[in-house]
Amino acid sequence: MRPQEDERMRVFYTDGSASPNPGPGGYAVIENGKPVALGSEDGKTTNIRMEGRALIAAMKLSIDFQCQIYTDSEFWINTLTKWAPAWEAKGWTKKGGIKNIDLVREAYDLYQDSLAEIIWVRGHNGDKGNELADEWANKARMGERLQG
Repeated sequence: MRPQEDERMRVFYTDGSASPNPGPGGYAVIENGKPVALGSEDGKTTNIRMEGRALIAAMKLSIDFQCQIYTDSEFWINTLTKWAPAWEAKGWTKKGGIKNIDLVREAYDLYQDSLAEIIWVRGHNGDKGNELADEWANKARMGERLQG
């Protein structure tokens, strides 16, 4: 069931990081200039997976509210708005398989049930929210966590 539209609008900036790529990764969600979600994956994860985890975390934080989620990941915008609907219609199959299908399906399910607007922002181009998300994604990759 889709939540009711609400006059409150939450605004998030998300980013993911893996270094090396693939390698250990982290992600961050920023709201009002502060991190509200941080996480990581050990081993050989990728920037793409971490970007997906960040979007999932932002959508979970705003499930009952309208929100704008800024991301520099054109891949995930295209996945949620163009490719996933076609993959779902074909039983979640495509020639060559769908990479990161676990995250794709989780993100797409959340996106369909949300009031989220996903907005592309050019990465590493001086946008304060994007730069903070990048900084905190790297901190998360190194083990930083939210207190409390």
